[in-house]
Amino acid sequence: MNALTKTEFLFPGQKSVYHGKVRDVYNINDDIMVMVATDRISAFDVVLPKGIPFKGQVLNQIAATFLDATADIVPNWKLATPDPMVTVGLKAEGFRVEMIIRGYLTGSAWREYKNGCRELCGVTLPDGMRENERFPEPIITPTTKADEGHDENISKEEIIRQGIVSAEDYEVMERYTRALFKRGTEIAAKKGLILVDTKYEFGKRDGKVILIDEIHTPDSSRYFYADGYEEKFEKGEPQRQLSKEFVRQWLIDHDFMNRPGDKMPELTDTFVESISDRYIELYEHIVGQKFEKASALGSAPCSSVISGSSADVATRIEKNVTAWLANH
Repeated sequence: MNALTKTEFLFPGQKSVYHGKVRDVYNINDDIMVMVATDRISAFDVVLPKGIPFKGQVLNQIAATFLDATADIVPNWKLATPDPMVTVGLKAEGFRVEMIIRGYLTGSAWREYKNGCRELCGVTLPDGMRENERFPEPIITPTTKADEGHDENISKEEIIRQGIVSAEDYEVMERYTRALFKRGTEIAAKKGLILVDTKYEFGKRDGKVILIDEIHTPDSSRYFYADGYEEKFEKGEPQRQLSKEFVRQWLIDHDFMNRPGDKMPELTDTFVESISDRYIELYEHIVGQKFEKASALGSAPCSSVISGSSADVATRIEKNVTAWLANH
């Protein structure tokens, strides 16, 4: 169960590297970004101690699919995917805000709601709502983007007042967020899924707001199965979902929410494998194609679990990215 959890590449023209919770982003000549989707997994703003095999490939390929499927409505950063775990694209100055849009009352919003909260990021929530209930209209609940620690909820008005984003740029981000969520909802519906909530990140390049990072992946989004949603909602039963929420729930069940004094539970190999299987399941549902596990030593897919170490995967990535950069 080999997983790529760390990268230390030195690509031609590399100016810097940023190691995020899940992605490692390499700056090439202050113009191109090489984004490596590692197999790290995070929850409650902490990286879990074990990587998830094929998770990076799943995330990268889903994001690439949706960046292509929404490029007609929102300009984005993507140029190419030279490796199953890598997207290269245009460097942009990222806004220090994540645009979260919610179609249903669930997850952290529900946890706050059931504790009496009736206002979320400046949005008033009606009384009497139930878990997993659909909002009359999707709501946008932004957060500040933290390099470390917790992202913090913030209202549109506070973002503009503090000068984090200009009023003009925020309006563009808000419009794009709703358009992307609408398109994502339509695509999910065709696959028998409900896009419940998701987050988008934007940046600015040459004076223009563009979409950056991943979209509509299980790390950035929550999906329910449409079949059985109404029945389970009426009965107050948990929804069948494809997202990272089941990992969060497992941690909650093991008394870990990254609070002071919380101890990370042991992630067994069996549980790690089950997470990998869930990520692959979401890929196949939302993309509508069989997931082909990439070979550790080459970009060609293979149909079964392959042998090979994370060092082999890193070698493959370095070879594929270097070849792409040499030709562009």
